[in-house]
Parts: sequence; C-alpha cells; structure tokens
Amino acid sequence: MKADIRISESNTQEVALILNKLLADEHILLIKTRNYHWNIEGSNFMEMHKFYETLYTELDAIIDEVAERVRMIGHYAEGRLKDFLKLTNLEEEEYTSDQQRQLRHLLDDHQTLIHLIRNQIEAVEETYKDAGTADFLTGLLKKHEQWAWMLRAYLK
Repeated sequence: MKADIRISESNTQEVALILNKLLADEHILLIKTRNYHWNIEGSNFMEMHKFYETLYTELDAIIDEVAERVRMIGHYAEGRLKDFLKLTNLEEEEYTSDQQRQLRHLLDDHQTLIHLIRNQIEAVEETYKDAGTADFLTGLLKKHEQWAWMLRAYLK
C-alpha cells in the first residue's frame, strides 16, 4: 500500500534518493569503523577497540533508521553493496593500524557527512515539503557533530 503522507510522488522520490545516498555513506563509514576496530594496535588498544565498537554499534542503529525512513515515505531502501558503492560520497582507505590515521580518516568522513546533511536539510524541508525527514536529518546531523567532536578530542 502506498504511503499517504501528503507529499507528492516526485518529492518523495527526490527525498528517497537523498536518504539512499546517506544510507550508502553510513554503510561505508560503518565498515571503515569496524575495520579499524579489528585492526587497531598500540598501548591503548583496549580503549580504542571499545571506542570503535561504540561508534559502529551506533552507526548500525542509524543505518536502520535511515532505511526505515526511506520506507516510511513510500520507497525502497537500497541494500546491495554494489549500489552503496555507486551512491556513496566516501572513499575506502588503505588498511592501517595507525591510530592517528584511522582517527583522521573517520573525522574526515564524519565532517563530510555533516556538510552533506546540513546542505540537504533546507532542500528537504523547503523544496520537497518533507518536514519529517528534515527533522530526521537534523537529528543525524547532531549525531555526526558529536562523533566528530569525540574524534577531534583524540587527535593531537
């Protein structure tokens, strides 16, 4: 059954594309964070291992929320790796166990998402008339800002 949320089909298609691109970005970020969790080395191994686990656990919940938001507005959420790689704005990095490089890569990705999300909020609300998704994106923006702050605190 089609969602009757008083937003035009063309507008929900545009919003679904924005959300599916975000879904792809969140997946790439989750995989990168999990990779760093597995490959961290150093005197603070346990602290960083747990820190990365906290990040990827929270990202996993965000991914589910983004996908469910796409469904709420009446469209299908992307779920194939090949589609994520086509849609993402993020780059996969070479393997590294260097904590500073890992943290820098994650910070760069969170900041990229902050910029992308911030740029989409107004369009989603004003152009596509979807206040619910704009509010949802604002919540995600705050989450990525918090994670970026935490990552910056670890960098020299």
